[in-house]
Amino acid sequence: MTPSQDRMPPLPPEAWSEEQRRYAQPIIDGPRGALISPFVPLLRSPELMDHTQRLGEYLRYRSAIGVRLTELAILVTARQWTQQVEWAIHAPIALREGVSQATVDAVAQGRRPDAMPEDEAVVHDFCVELHQQRQVSDATWARAQQRFGDKGVMDLIGINGYYSLLSMVMNAARTTVPASTAQPLAPLG
Repeated sequence: MTPSQDRMPPLPPEAWSEEQRRYAQPIIDGPRGALISPFVPLLRSPELMDHTQRLGEYLRYRSAIGVRLTELAILVTARQWTQQVEWAIHAPIALREGVSQATVDAVAQGRRPDAMPEDEAVVHDFCVELHQQRQVSDATWARAQQRFGDKGVMDLIGINGYYSLLSMVMNAARTTVPASTAQPLAPLG
């Protein structure tokens, strides 16, 4: 096996077990519209896939911080894990939702963007601290709690955790990057 070879490539639907089919169908019928990249390796554990996708559906589409800030948090998480698939999927969505190209480029390079709206700065700093320090300082916590409230802070933590899980799954399984115009991430120093 070469280092870039997908360890858990897509399974043809006709080869799915009844359990795999039962848990895949809600993903296909839901807002994602297909069994997309993160769920391809997770299909090997259908019940885990089901619980994971339901958590992700809430965090991605209905979190208390809104779609634009959720997409930024996803990008920061993808950057921290050098997760190419999540980056390729979510960088264009973040841009479409109003995150600036300069912010996306800075996050891709592993640096703090120079100019962000205050709500984006709070999300960025919270996520980076959580990933790099494995905790959040009192000052950063206070900024996030003041801006988003308890529910928003908890959802922000959930987004980081959920996309870390997906990053671990796809990095370990060597899930391949879909065709995309997004630039690949270089490993962080």
